[in-house]
Amino acid sequence: MGLAKRATIYLEPDIHRLLKLKAVEAERSVSDLVNDAVRRSLSEDADDLKAIGDRAKEPTVAFETVLKDLRKRGKLQR
Repeated sequence: MGLAKRATIYLEPDIHRLLKLKAVEAERSVSDLVNDAVRRSLSEDADDLKAIGDRAKEPTVAFETVLKDLRKRGKLQR
């Protein structure tokens, strides 16, 4: 990880309080916890975008068609 960059963020008071408590319990810094949370969120976004890209060429099915099929198979009541 290169040199850390400073950023100013504004947290809701309750979130800030809980984050500080969690940092103490985990013996980690607030910055570490925030960095991990942001990293996880960005990773999930990347996973979602990859899944969308992987499925881009799949045929689409109209919502009404899915509903009719579910009803026909007794999986959904009218």
